[in-house]
Amino acid sequence: MDLGSIAEEFARNVAAQTDAIMRGDRTGGNKYAKRYIAVFKKLREHGEAGRDALAGLLTHSRMDVRVYAAGCLLSDRPEQALPVLREAAKGEGLIPFEASQALKYWEEGTWSLDVD
Repeated sequence: MDLGSIAEEFARNVAAQTDAIMRGDRTGGNKYAKRYIAVFKKLREHGEAGRDALAGLLTHSRMDVRVYAAGCLLSDRPEQALPVLREAAKGEGLIPFEASQALKYWEEGTWSLDVD
């Protein structure tokens, strides 16, 4: 599987998780979260090429996909991730809230992903 396809798998699972949460399906949401985290780990194993594939999602049509990709890239590529998070944080709802929380932790110096 090429890295672009893996990145699309990340996007599909982020979108599915958001959709499950909006339906009130916590079990389904958790299932998709585990999947996109596993996909992120696969991408991370490919170093810069994996980060490049994930960065391609920063312009995805869905805000949730953009925000989750930005969150995963924040530590390694803040110059690409921060503008995406800042733009999303201007809105209202779950995803803008998550973007604003990531920005808050980044600015406090406490941002870290716990996916190991």
